[in-house]
Amino acid sequence: MIGVFDSGFGGLTILRDLQKALPAYDFLYLGDNARAPYGSRSFETIYRYTLESVRTLFARGCPLVILACNTASARALRSIQQDVLPFEFPDRRVLGIIRPTAEEIGKFSRTGHVGIFATAGTVSSQSYVLEIQKFFPNLTVTQHACPMWVPLVECGEGDTEGTRYFVKKDVDALLAADPKIDTVLLACTHYPLLTAAIRAALPPQVNLVFQGDIVAGKTVDYLHRHPEMDARLIKGGKTAFLTSDTAKFFEKGANLFGMKDISAESLTF
Repeated sequence: MIGVFDSGFGGLTILRDLQKALPAYDFLYLGDNARAPYGSRSFETIYRYTLESVRTLFARGCPLVILACNTASARALRSIQQDVLPFEFPDRRVLGIIRPTAEEIGKFSRTGHVGIFATAGTVSSQSYVLEIQKFFPNLTVTQHACPMWVPLVECGEGDTEGTRYFVKKDVDALLAADPKIDTVLLACTHYPLLTAAIRAALPPQVNLVFQGDIVAGKTVDYLHRHPEMDARLIKGGKTAFLTSDTAKFFEKGANLFGMKDISAESLTF
């Protein structure tokens, strides 16, 4: 199976796009809901939690794991790739979602000015700015933290007047910081659930870019370039779900993210 990990529910938006791009493949999703959110935790704690989850997915038969979590990708991915895989799991691979996005985002912009909506933790890490500069050194990147957006999504308030107010306030603040922005990246996996409100607040000429589309396309490309990994993956078209919280809690929350009538398994680290 292809393992997909997130600290909570947001990675389900990445999973959904992976399923669309790779419908024949089996997936195993793990949400560390009992310990979410990760954003306010220390580097050491994020690394430990992420590594525990990666080990769990490896043990469940996933030779390839995608960290569908911006915080885990920013704070734990490189250490896992460099310090753990070569010594303990040389035949396994762990991929993130920041670098694939950074490799593509500049191609969407005509003005060379890109805006990023993200959580406060992702913004403060500067991960996107640093990665984007590697591929598009002349691109002007402006970040804006949206602390209200994730709670609004998880409370099921994605389509309310209050949500539209907060979304417009953040959109206006980003565009005021750089009026030349013509492309906006949603750098949090929860944010696609606010697409209608975001599009309504953005000028029509501004591109709205989703991580899931990019990550799914990059995963397809990765498997084409690594047939030895592709040959190890089951093609049964099935998806299973794990959570560190109760199964009932996960199933209810997943419903908000379009994953209906699923059954989850609860686990303890």
